[in-house]
Parts: sequence; structure tokens; C-alpha cells
Amino acid sequence: MDADEVRRQPTTPLGAPAYPSGRYRFTGREYLNVLYRTDAEAMRRVVPEPLTVGDPLVKFEVMRMPDVTGLGSFTESGQVLQVEYEGESADYLHAMYVDSLASIASGREISAFPKKAGAPGLYVDSDTLVGTLDYGTLRVATATMGYKHAPLTEEDAVAEVGRPTYGLKMLPGYDRRPRILELVRSQITDITVRGAWTGPARLQLFEHALAPLADLPVREIVSASHILADLTLGRASLVHDYLQD
Repeated sequence: MDADEVRRQPTTPLGAPAYPSGRYRFTGREYLNVLYRTDAEAMRRVVPEPLTVGDPLVKFEVMRMPDVTGLGSFTESGQVLQVEYEGESADYLHAMYVDSLASIASGREISAFPKKAGAPGLYVDSDTLVGTLDYGTLRVATATMGYKHAPLTEEDAVAEVGRPTYGLKMLPGYDRRPRILELVRSQITDITVRGAWTGPARLQLFEHALAPLADLPVREIVSASHILADLTLGRASLVHDYLQD
């Protein structure tokens, strides 16, 4: 393979890349989101400057993605922190746990998604929507929500799914010092809401050394949503280069 052909490859291994290039379209993406208030100081400890923390709100999310162009079918879960940047309210991706290597590799390499391996689940148990996250064999989170108790407007669903999103991309060089250390911004686009609901919710987080979701403890449940939508994942753009600061 000559050098020009190498440069055209999306990723390794050559001849069998971990993921394809191109934009990713999600069809029938299903969300369970539980928004809760946590300890402000605990949240500030994990939010990088120049992002700032106001009301310390955290969204625990479980997303079932049955049809993703190029990536197939997988489930994802994690914590998203509400932050501000230059007066704009936005989300900061704190931690994401995924059951798909293609999603983990593409998210970390192409964008700034802090993905690692986990075993999320999203299902209906009688009259309850249930979202779970296991790390290895241990349960680290369980969320429950009343199934389709009340409608959520399409406008509110689009506003929730389409919030600006920030992530921290960190790539070490061969000397283990940062070669890339950047804050990037992305946003979901082309959203078509198939259904959206709200209802009562609860969330349990369990202590774990390597999946420390409980370090942002649940102090108050603020709201919950169950959203089914088609959407496109937007490209990331550079906001702040920590190595040039």
C-alpha cells in the first residue's frame, strides 16, 4: 500500500478498519434521560475550564441505537453535565459506556467522546421503562421511569436532544505527554421526533472504582424523558487548544 493510499484510510487496521468514514445517521434512537441535581463542588472537580458550572445538573442517559449507518446496532449510557460556555448553556460529555468497539473507536478517534466499554440496557418491565449500566459483572446504575405517563412536546424533545455538546479530546504522544489536548464542540442535527414522553423517575448509582458515576451523587430528581428520534451526529469543531494556552 503506497503512502497516498495509507493517507486515505479512515483508521487501522489497514484493510479491515475498526469503523467506516462518513457521517453517521441514527434511525429509531431511543433515549431514557434522567436529569438530577448533584453537589456543585463535586461537579466542578470534573468540568474542565473554560467551561463553567452554574446549577449543578447531571443527565444520566441510556440510549438504544438499533440502526446506525456504518456502526450497526448498540447501546450506550453515561453522564452528561450541564455547563456554560461564553453565556451559552450546553452539555459536557463526562463519561460514556458502550457495548460496541466500532462506536468506542470512532467516538474517541474522530470526535471527543469519552467512551469506554460497558454493558448498558434499556427495556420495558411491565409498566416501567428501565435503564441499566453494568461495568464488567457489577451494576453501577439503575434508572426507572413510568412508561409513557405524559406526552412531551416535540419542541421540548428537539431542544433536549439538540443541545450543544462539548467534549475533551486527549491523545498522548509516544513520550506519554499530550500530543492533542483540545475542547471541542458538536451538535446533533436533522432531528425527527417519533415520540416523546415524560413521567416519574428514580435513579440509583453504585460505587465503583473504575466507573465512578456515584462520585456525582443524586440529590434531587429534576425531570425525566423518554424520546424516540431519527438524527444525524454532527462533526466536532475546535473550541480551545490547551497546548496553545
